[in-house]
Amino acid sequence: MAAKTDPSRQRNGQVIHLDKVCKIYQMGVQKVHALDGVDVTFRAGEFWAIMGPSGSGKSTMLNILGCLDRVTSGQYILEGNDVSTMEDDDLSDVRLRHLGFIFQSFNLLAQLSVQRNIELPLYYLGWEAHRSAARAVELAELVGLGDRLGHKPTELSGGQMQRVAIARALANDPQILLADEPTGNLDTATGDQILHLLLDLNEKGKTIIMVTHEPDIAKWAPKRLHMRDGHIERIEED
Repeated sequence: MAAKTDPSRQRNGQVIHLDKVCKIYQMGVQKVHALDGVDVTFRAGEFWAIMGPSGSGKSTMLNILGCLDRVTSGQYILEGNDVSTMEDDDLSDVRLRHLGFIFQSFNLLAQLSVQRNIELPLYYLGWEAHRSAARAVELAELVGLGDRLGHKPTELSGGQMQRVAIARALANDPQILLADEPTGNLDTATGDQILHLLLDLNEKGKTIIMVTHEPDIAKWAPKRLHMRDGHIERIEED
């Protein structure tokens, strides 16, 4: 189904709006309400942390925001488009063109070089080789890995691998970056470096939504959304 664009939401700076969103999983005879009537708006250029204990719904929300899962009911508006009822192929295209993903486990392809890992989304977008190569060099330099383009992920530290993952997430120049526990596999000092990089990207205009269970990590985000039992418990703002 084609997306319906609502220009008024874009004019209001809304890049994401969830309206009474529910997500129900059928576990045998039991229904689990992972999200239960969630209403929230994320605006362009904001930096959010989504927090909550295990089972609170924070990971489900990130999956919904990333078009990796569908709402059971309610509406999800992404950059003015209703993606709630899109078909799988359309959702894949939305992910490829509008979103950047940063994962705790990096999700790099071990057999590919740093350059090829960064270029991967551009391959699926059909970019010409010389253009995608130039973009990879630009992004590697942006994240401080301009001298590592030929290295494989196994030749990098954890922090360097996460920098490659961030560069790859930026390849299609998305407005929105979704980060799932981006410092979870890193030591404190290296994690701080990654968070400084995310802050820098946010200051340059990227909208960042980060899931974390660690209060010390969440404090890096000026806006913090606390989840519990599928509901928004509270929102904090610096």
